Amino acid sequence: MPLFNGKDFDGWIANPGYVAEEGKIVCAPSKGKGNLFTKKEYANFVLRFEFKLPPGANNGLGIRAPMKGTTSRTGYELQILDDTAEKYAKLKPYQYHGSLYGLAPAKRGHLKPVGEWNEQEVTVDGDLIKVVLNGTEILNVNLEEIRNNPTMDGNEHPGLKQTTGHIGFLGHGSPVEFRNLQIKVLPDSK
Repeated sequence: MPLFNGKDFDGWIANPGYVAEEGKIVCAPSKGKGNLFTKKEYANFVLRFEFKLPPGANNGLGIRAPMKGTTSRTGYELQILDDTAEKYAKLKPYQYHGSLYGLAPAKRGHLKPVGEWNEQEVTVDGDLIKVVLNGTEILNVNLEEIRNNPTMDGNEHPGLKQTTGHIGFLGHGSPVEFRNLQIKVLPDSK
């Protein structure tokens, strides 16, 4: 089912940092900070979408996110980032594109060149989080294994207990574009 109707933010909690134009969600430059969340909460799902990064872009995909707090700790954040930007050359492994921020690194080297559309599929099913980027699986983690070990970033992550929440884009001022957002809700895990 479509998660975004291509015209307006019906089904979303509007944020002035994002605009709906020409079938896309666009993170507005200079104003594109903050979060754009779905009104509905989701537990288990497959989310497919396309995104285009300008040079040096930084955004995030919030999953199972509450409306308050820092999403990467109170819920989960999957990085959306231009890995090729020189300013990001010294990031930690869990900070690059597709990584579960602070918790698990994704495989690098599968983004299309800056300015081209990428296809991403995110599966969230119980304790499984999987990311497929442009046809290659770049992340496949079991949250139970992460819960039982110290976090990679050394921070507290109360969101590791989240089993449902909002889906959202977490802007940092880069004009990232998103389109063709589709979601399939999965049954509750056992």
